[in-house]
Amino acid sequence: MVTFLFRRLLNLLPTFLLATVLVFSIIQLAPGDFLTPAKLNPGISEQQLRNLAEQFGLNKPVWQQYFQWLWNLLHGNLGLSFSYTQPVLDVAWPRVVNSFKLVLVNLVLFYAISIPLGVYGAVRQYSFGDRISGVVFYFLLGFPSFFLALLTIFGILKFRQATGLNVPMIGMTSDGYDSLGLLGKFWDTLKHLLIPGLVAAVGGVAGFTRVLRGQMLEHLRSDFVRTARSKGVPEFWVIYRHTFRNAIIPFVAGIGGLLPGLIGGAGFVEVVFSYPGITPMLLDAIGAQDFYLVAAFSILPMVLLFLGNAISDILLAVADPRIRFN
Repeated sequence: MVTFLFRRLLNLLPTFLLATVLVFSIIQLAPGDFLTPAKLNPGISEQQLRNLAEQFGLNKPVWQQYFQWLWNLLHGNLGLSFSYTQPVLDVAWPRVVNSFKLVLVNLVLFYAISIPLGVYGAVRQYSFGDRISGVVFYFLLGFPSFFLALLTIFGILKFRQATGLNVPMIGMTSDGYDSLGLLGKFWDTLKHLLIPGLVAAVGGVAGFTRVLRGQMLEHLRSDFVRTARSKGVPEFWVIYRHTFRNAIIPFVAGIGGLLPGLIGGAGFVEVVFSYPGITPMLLDAIGAQDFYLVAAFSILPMVLLFLGNAISDILLAVADPRIRFN
């Protein structure tokens, strides 16, 4: 497995280098640079502009800027944020951690809802519950996550007015968070994560549940399932050990693209719920033309894709004993 993952890393390197060239080129094609607003400010002298350009390396040719950035990137240095005048890693890392907390809650809710509903829809095909869930999920498939987030906020406001309960709606923590104990901080953060995590998960649940139901139905009609039942295997084991384990394999193989997709899908939810994650900072960095900060967030999905593929390969070997990596 280690040898296989190492080969995958070597195969990723050309793609990674091409991605860095593409990201750098797209950002450079944008009109102006970080100093453009400063040039329009009459209070900033030409000497100050030259000093800033030298400080940020903006007075060098583009190809020199790229190779300097790439060299620093390969050594773990993501550069200096123009807006914050701090290392990009120090600025971006807390936002990355916040987004991963939301993604983790999103994943837990996603699988906790979709797997039982998908299995139920297959085992109780055309039952009242199956029909109701099908209608609801087809309805939810047409809702973008940000629009569903707006509807959720409206519903929370109405619920607050009706009950007087202070349901967390925006942000990541409540007032007085610093005065709470360790358990209190955990619970306060979790309360703020549940609603945006659920909103981000709903769209994916709608599609995943219907596809899992179809996979389960296909395997329930297979010969190996009939053989297991004829041998007297308990129905629970027939459903979850024989049928579900085979039905879930295509989804395990697709985990590689799940992490980058979750970051993107949670982005609009972060903006609507004023959650301090990656997307709000990325939008601010784009507006300020903070090159190194934008580049770091643009490279992140590439790293997540490799990690996701590695996790997918490991889980595939666990889920399907026939798979061996040499």
